[in-house]
Amino acid sequence: GTGGTYQGAGKVIKAARPDVKIILSEPENAALVTSGQPQERNPDGSPAATHPAFTPHPIQGWTPDFIPKNLQDGLALGLHDELVTVTGDEAIATAHDLARKEGIFTGISGGATMRAALKVASRAPQGSAILAMLPDTAERYLSTPLFAAIDADMGEEEIAISKSTPSMHLFRTR
Repeated sequence: GTGGTYQGAGKVIKAARPDVKIILSEPENAALVTSGQPQERNPDGSPAATHPAFTPHPIQGWTPDFIPKNLQDGLALGLHDELVTVTGDEAIATAHDLARKEGIFTGISGGATMRAALKVASRAPQGSAILAMLPDTAERYLSTPLFAAIDADMGEEEIAISKSTPSMHLFRTR
């Protein structure tokens, strides 16, 4: 996104709990922050050009083609402790796993956030508490790569299941 949560919440969290580690994450193939290359800016602070490290990626809501000013300001404050990259395939697979195994219907960015948290958890000391915010729903991504492998039409098994539910009988033709 824009880095607003990182900078805004990060300042408050670090002030209250300096021991808390803040982990940033970005797409592996659009690792603008990781690149270390500065964002070219206009006098008003807006981006003057596409960031040189940007390449398209499927994680909607993450990493536009520039480093937002909010994010750059947070980086200048040194609020984060680590940066983790996530691939588009990892993000999509994790979003699918969250829906299938946990009943959490989140978008690709939610899958990417959870994948970053899982990477951090895999090497965190035992007993660590890890918070990952997934402020998204998958409903707005039904026509994106997140659901590309799911047929739009129901198969025979799904039709049979739908006919076994009472609400289906309201729409049956005579």
